[in-house]
Amino acid sequence: MDTKLITLHQLAERTGLPAAWLKREADAGRLPCIRAGRLRMFDLAAVLKALAERQESGVARGK
Repeated sequence: MDTKLITLHQLAERTGLPAAWLKREADAGRLPCIRAGRLRMFDLAAVLKALAERQESGVARGK
């Protein structure tokens, strides 16, 4: 499987969500990411799936 990873800022641009919020969610383990030191890389499809599952389960954004 050939997965293209994107940066935090690219993820923010593509989702329309604040980079700071995405970073907090990833650091808390609520969004999937790959970390290399301070760098976080994201699989857009995996993040969109996680966000959709949160919305379906009724988890409020930022809570």
